[in-house]
Amino acid sequence: MNSHIASSPTAALDMRHDCLAERQQALIAQLDQAELQWWQQALARLGQSPDANTAALLSSQCKRRIGDRAMLDDKGWSQLQVARALLLAQVLDQQPEAEQLPLLRQLFLWGDDQEKVALLKALDWLDSHGSCLELALQAGRTSNSQVFAALALDTLYPSRHYPERAFHQLVLKALGMGLDVSRLRGLSERQGVALNQLALDLLDEQLAAARPVSGGLYLAIAFNLLSPAQHQRLLGLSRQQCLPPGWHEHLAGHLPT
Repeated sequence: MNSHIASSPTAALDMRHDCLAERQQALIAQLDQAELQWWQQALARLGQSPDANTAALLSSQCKRRIGDRAMLDDKGWSQLQVARALLLAQVLDQQPEAEQLPLLRQLFLWGDDQEKVALLKALDWLDSHGSCLELALQAGRTSNSQVFAALALDTLYPSRHYPERAFHQLVLKALGMGLDVSRLRGLSERQGVALNQLALDLLDEQLAAARPVSGGLYLAIAFNLLSPAQHQRLLGLSRQQCLPPGWHEHLAGHLPT
């Protein structure tokens, strides 16, 4: 991943403290006695030294001190990921407003892939106003599918804050990486003729190259919003029996039988 993060105007992070408080309670409920003791000590230490070095050190120690078990009430999150996200939230909350975003960028650059995963999964909790958009767009250039999935799936951050072109690129990259785009939240609200066109172009490209069609590609298409030309394009592929199995079900009611 590119080690340089483009700068953007400094802005305070508006964190979703209600979500963070719920995650804190859920994490504490799952920790065993030894884990809980270390966790309380870690929070106290970070409260005394709320700086990048302390946050990075405690995030690293989390891997040994907090089990990587799945959160019971939050599919897709592990205890380790939640702990790292909460450490981030605490250190950011104790910074002057003008220093919050620069610190978050610094911790992102310092983090290993799994720490980047935790940060990106938590962006919607840490930044409700989209101040981290440039950081998110830069992070999305990664070739690591786990890091990209943390940014793209099971989070509303892209749907809430990405401009149209960037969101469409996110969808296409998720498809290209073979990710489950049914987990790309807000996709249906972002569908339209423009995304239809991009999805159909990708379909044509894959068919022409005799490559497998990306699973879930049909989910990027709003069949009720097909332009006349797009309608005819899919109708032609359907008549030539070029469409993958299952597509005809989604075409039902939108293309003549």
